Amino acid sequence: MKKEKEIEKLREFTPLAVVLGVIIAIVFGAANAYLGLRVGLTISASIPAAVISMGIVRKILKRDSILENNLVQTIGSAGESLAAGAIFTLPAAFLWEAEWGDSHYISYLNILMLTLIGGVLGIVFMIPLRRALIVKEDGILPYPEGRACAEVLKAGEAGGQDSSVVFKGLGLASIYKFLANGLKVFPEGVSYEISTKNFGGTAIGFDALPALMGVGYIVGPKIDAIMLSGGILAWLVLMPLLHAFGPAEIASLSPSDLWSNYIRYIGAGAVATGGIISLIKSLPMIVKSFKDSVKDLKGRDSSQSKDRLDADISIKTSIILVIIAIVLMFMMPSSPLNFFAALIIVIFGFFFATVSSRMVGIIGSSNNPVSGMSIATLLIATLLLRLTGFVGHDGMIAAISIGTIICVIAAIAGDCSQDLKTGYIVGASPRYQQIGELIGVVASSLAIGGVLWILNKSIGFGTKDLPAPQAMLMKMIVEGVMNNDLPWNLVFVGSFIAIMVELLGVTVLPFAIGLYLPINTSLGIMFGGLVRIAVDKIKASKEEKKDAETRGTLYSAGLIAGEGIMGIILAVFVLIPVKGKTLADFINISDKFALSQEASVVIFVLLGILIFTKARGALKKGKNEA
Repeated sequence: MKKEKEIEKLREFTPLAVVLGVIIAIVFGAANAYLGLRVGLTISASIPAAVISMGIVRKILKRDSILENNLVQTIGSAGESLAAGAIFTLPAAFLWEAEWGDSHYISYLNILMLTLIGGVLGIVFMIPLRRALIVKEDGILPYPEGRACAEVLKAGEAGGQDSSVVFKGLGLASIYKFLANGLKVFPEGVSYEISTKNFGGTAIGFDALPALMGVGYIVGPKIDAIMLSGGILAWLVLMPLLHAFGPAEIASLSPSDLWSNYIRYIGAGAVATGGIISLIKSLPMIVKSFKDSVKDLKGRDSSQSKDRLDADISIKTSIILVIIAIVLMFMMPSSPLNFFAALIIVIFGFFFATVSSRMVGIIGSSNNPVSGMSIATLLIATLLLRLTGFVGHDGMIAAISIGTIICVIAAIAGDCSQDLKTGYIVGASPRYQQIGELIGVVASSLAIGGVLWILNKSIGFGTKDLPAPQAMLMKMIVEGVMNNDLPWNLVFVGSFIAIMVELLGVTVLPFAIGLYLPINTSLGIMFGGLVRIAVDKIKASKEEKKDAETRGTLYSAGLIAGEGIMGIILAVFVLIPVKGKTLADFINISDKFALSQEASVVIFVLLGILIFTKARGALKKGKNEA
């Protein structure tokens, strides 16, 4: 680590850092949007962004500045957080428009303004908390992801991880997706319907997707197995029971119809209950965090500090940004937000921003109960809107708009906290990082509307390929409160299953997501977990194992980004007509040449072996250097 005087001479807020950060924000934001809609999970972009930046800035352009690289990852990571807030809620509005036959509610401009409002408020609400959380409580609040990213940056300064690993994963996944989904050379998964005399009404298989492999490796075998156990309960227990003991009309349903008509409501009840349970478990911490944060707001305005390490965006500028955000709420052309809705957003937004900023410092961003916060907000907001007579289509759209902004606020506030911790460790300027976060939010907001529109138009939300689990849950909650027409018996069954799992000491949210999603998705993720187990079993020193794990993680992040970006590109092809056909029709060679499901299994296994090989390569590299 360089001394302070040396650090002050380094480049930080440069045009290169801004441009590279914006590109990464858009790429990983789009990739995470696709991933979250597909499997209900997103990955952090901070470390991949830092590694990519080091590869381009340090190795290609021969520039040496840890602060410049840090700003790139600060801007880049905003895309993933904003995408999570958007995809967990906004697809509900797309589905309502299709059901109502009314297309004026959700538009590109509306999505842009909703995500921009949430992103700006998430950053601004966190600014006055920085000194208390990042500086005063240094050593008390660990901020695991923030510290890990700082270590990666410092390792890169000393000639550490090679960014080519990320790009290789990205390139391979892009080719894989193009061959499977674009040219239809081999199927993207296998599925076998089970219908025998003694056991039927279900199907088994797995989705052979690079992104699922990458997610499974990154989140680890324990979480993968918990997700799979939820899928086993749904597809190999509940569905066969419904088929065996239900009336004739149920027994005649296909596995996909059984899932859509019954299991997804049970899964929705489990996910909602899991989110609320995680929120309740965190309640003491939430109350303490909020009290401590409000108390710390009485401190001085650090923006007036002459020390670059202690200067924030000024409180005056922050207030102006809050006012602009509130004004934008009333300027949206088709979202019916009124003064009461704006009041809910500001109150809940500030509360959950302070809570999220502190909680990620303790339990990390991955365990931050953002979905629980969003569910609680949506339940209360929808109930309040109904009690005040704000019902019907306008009331439902207003509720999901409130939920979107709150979800983005909580996600961005947590991301901003982790980035500021990274900056504090490496000696960055807080003001530059906060400006960088704002730039990342603006860039991602400009991109996310187009991404959602393309995916919905070409694939469709709520389908097998894009189930959008959180958004479907939010849709059910709003409809249930407004219309009281949910099959509550199935929802309650899911709720009690979640409670039972929690009492057994199992992490309930991954289980609930596995219960909700098709089992093919969970099995694809589990395969990535098996690769991670194989990497962990390699005989090596603790430090060598850590290097191998990191290398595998970077390669997996590349796989996720590659599939996400190629998936969106192919979705654009579907929407471009040429002489009555789409570009996808012209490049489709499956009629002349197509491999079987079994070939898809072999190719997917080879992909897993490749991840293992890349991880093991870190050990060989270390031994050669020694």
